[in-house]
Amino acid sequence: MDFQIQYITPDIKLSTYDDKLFKTETVFEFHMLVWFISGETKIIQADKTYLFKAGDIFLIPRNHLATIINYPKDGLPHKAVVMHLTTERLKEFYAAAGTDHKTICRESKIYSFQEHPLLKSCLASLIPYFEMKGPFPEHIASLKITEAISILREIDKDIDGILADFEEPGKIDLVTFMEKNYMFNMSLERFGYLTGRSLSTFNRDFRKIFQMTPQRWLTQKRLELAYYHLKEKHKRPSDVFLEVGFEDLSHFSHAFKKQYGFAPSLAR
Repeated sequence: MDFQIQYITPDIKLSTYDDKLFKTETVFEFHMLVWFISGETKIIQADKTYLFKAGDIFLIPRNHLATIINYPKDGLPHKAVVMHLTTERLKEFYAAAGTDHKTICRESKIYSFQEHPLLKSCLASLIPYFEMKGPFPEHIASLKITEAISILREIDKDIDGILADFEEPGKIDLVTFMEKNYMFNMSLERFGYLTGRSLSTFNRDFRKIFQMTPQRWLTQKRLELAYYHLKEKHKRPSDVFLEVGFEDLSHFSHAFKKQYGFAPSLAR
């Protein structure tokens, strides 16, 4: 696997990946502004799947579960410029702007800006900096991030509802959340955090509601979803296991056969 990341600051990076695919399931701590140079990315959320290609620009909000699968494309590596819009920096921005931002939008959708010329110009201007020797001046990095935030607010008048939401997840309904997000292969600690619970409280509440351990329930739900994709959607096991929360095909096949009594390939 050839996976390289170049940082000019902790919040601005150029990632390059040149292999069959790279998959991760995560909840980003910060908003991620991404400009694709080459390659392809599939982002799977609970209720929608996105496909991004070379030239696309998009914003992934923080604290939302997503499965991300990166691919090289047309003989070119998966390559992207990524900018972190941290909570600390956004608080400073809004404090300086003196803007009223009481309206909060907690939608989990990803915001796509196509090849918007202002954003593309801002992010493309970072490319030469990755060839610099020595440290990148922090004040210039700060100016570039401030420029990106200002452009986002100019082209999407509702973006403040996302960028100015500084709240941490509160305690929410466990059944609704888990039924919507069980296919994401996250740690129980992360599931607990996103539902506003400590790990011990999450485990206690989960057992009380579902009458079984989280691990057992998650495995059953993921296998049920896999069976549906195989049987009704006629997908191949190799196309299914990543999307339903398994790390590798071998583990998925073993668990599937243990639950249903036959190999995943026979479900089709």
